[in-house]
Amino acid sequence: MTAPAVRRMNRRKRATSAVLPSVSPVLPGMVGGRYQPLSASEVERIHELVLRLLEELGLSQATASLENRAVAAGCWVDDDRRLRFPRALVEDMIARTRRKFTLHGIDPVHDIEIGGRRVHAGTGGAAPTMMDFETGKYRESTVADLYDVARLVDRLDNIHWYHRSVVARDAASTLDLDINTTYACLQGTTKSIAVSYTDSASIKAVMPMLDAVAGGEGEFRKRPFCTAVCCHVVPPMRFATESCEALEAAVEAGLPILLVAAGQAGATAPAALAGAVAQACAEVLAGLILCNIIDPNCRGIFATWPFVSDLRTGAMSGGSGEQALLSAACAQMASFYDLPNSVPAGMTDSKLPDMQAGGEKGYTISLAAHAGASMIHECAGMQGSLMGTSLESYVLDNDLLGAILRTVKGVEVSEDSLNFDVIRDVVMGEGHYLGHPQTFSRMKTDYLYPEIADRRSISEWEDAGAPDARDVARDTVRKVLAEHYPGHIPGRVDAQIRDAYNIILPKARMRAGNGVW
Repeated sequence: MTAPAVRRMNRRKRATSAVLPSVSPVLPGMVGGRYQPLSASEVERIHELVLRLLEELGLSQATASLENRAVAAGCWVDDDRRLRFPRALVEDMIARTRRKFTLHGIDPVHDIEIGGRRVHAGTGGAAPTMMDFETGKYRESTVADLYDVARLVDRLDNIHWYHRSVVARDAASTLDLDINTTYACLQGTTKSIAVSYTDSASIKAVMPMLDAVAGGEGEFRKRPFCTAVCCHVVPPMRFATESCEALEAAVEAGLPILLVAAGQAGATAPAALAGAVAQACAEVLAGLILCNIIDPNCRGIFATWPFVSDLRTGAMSGGSGEQALLSAACAQMASFYDLPNSVPAGMTDSKLPDMQAGGEKGYTISLAAHAGASMIHECAGMQGSLMGTSLESYVLDNDLLGAILRTVKGVEVSEDSLNFDVIRDVVMGEGHYLGHPQTFSRMKTDYLYPEIADRRSISEWEDAGAPDARDVARDTVRKVLAEHYPGHIPGRVDAQIRDAYNIILPKARMRAGNGVW
C-alpha cells in the first residue's frame, strides 16, 4: 500500500467517524456451543452414570424439611439414611424445569437472558486476600474492597454481573458478613449481583434491604436482582445442612439460586475427568430437583463447578488445561439437559496479572465460552487459585473477555460478507479495500478494538513511555475509582438501611474526595 493511499484512508476514516454506527460486535448473550469436548455417545454414558448415582447411591445428610418434601414428591430414604432420587423423577424434573429466564440487573439496562447456550461472563469467588493497590502486597480483604471492586465492574462492559469476589474479613460475625456483603454490592453497581449466604437467617435478614432498594415491600420479588449462591453439597454426595436451609429460604423468597457443586478432582471428586463431571451433575441435579419441588417456577442455575487438584501436592489448580476441559464438558452436559447453567473459568494460579495469568485465563475461558456456558463465573479479577484478587486484573480481564466473546460471535456468512461485486470493484479499481463503503460499514459492527492491549508501532509505544498493560490498567483503576460513585440508591433509602443494619462501610468512603482514591 502506498503512502498516499494510507493518507487517503486516514482522511476518509476521520471524515466518516462521526456517522459510523455505535454498534459493538460483542454483546451479552451471543450463542456458543460449537466446541464439544464430548461425543454424543460419551454424553449419554455420563448421563447414565448421573441417573445411577442419584437412584442407587443418593445423597446423605438431607435436612428434615427437604427430606420430607422430597419423599412426598416420590424420593425415598434408604437404610443408610441416604436420600434416593428415582430415575423417572429426575428425568421428569429435568424436563419441567425452566429453560431460560431473565437475570435482572438493579438497573433494567443490565438485564440478561440466561439459557439456550447464550454466553455471559462475570465475577465470582471468595478470595480472603486482596493485592493492595499501592504496595502490591496481599492483605486481608475488607468491605471497602468489595465496594471498590463493584464500582470498577460497574464500568466494565464485558463483565455482565457482579458476584461478590472477596470475603470481607472486617465483619465481626457471619450475619454481619452477609449483610455487609449485600450492602456493598448493591451500592457499588447497577448490574445483577450475587452473594453466598451462610444460612436461612442471612436470607431472611437481607430481604427488607433488597425490597427497600427495589422500591418497597414485595417489589424485589417482581424483579429479583440478587442471586443466592448456594453450595448445597459437600462432595462427594452429601448435603450441606446450613446451605440447604439457605437454599430453601432463598427459593421461598423468590431469589434466583446458583446451585454449586464444587468437588476437587482427585480429592473430593474422581480423578478421572468424566467421573468428576458425572458426580458434579448428579450433585447439582439433586439440588435443582429440591428447588423445583419447593417452587416449580424457581430460577435455578445448574452450576457444575468441579475443580482440579495438582495431584503432586493436592493443591487446587484453577489455571490448568484439565480445568478448561472440565468446565467445557460441564457446559456441554448442561446443554444436553437444556438448563441455564454456570461453570468456572479464568481462575489463574498466578499471583500476578502476568503472562501466566493471561494464558491460563485465555484458554480456560475460551473453551467454556465456545462450549456454550450460560454463565462463566470467576473469570475476572481472580489470582492465586481463587485465594486473591487485584483491581487491575478486572480491567485486564475485561479486555480479554471482549476478545474471547468476539470469537464466540464467529464469522458472518451472508450475501454482503460474500459479495462478489465488492471484490470485483476493488480488483478492477483502486486495488485495496481501505476506502470501500463495506469497510467503513463494518469497522464497528465486525471489529472489536481493545482498550488496554497495545497495537501501536514500537516507536509510538516507546515515545509514550513504553508502558506495559498493567500500567495502563492501573491508570484506568485510578480514574474509575476516583470518579465513579454510583448514586442509584436514594439517600433516604440508604439512611433507612443504615438505621436497620450494622453497616460497616462509612458513608464518607462512598463519596469522591475521600482521601483513598
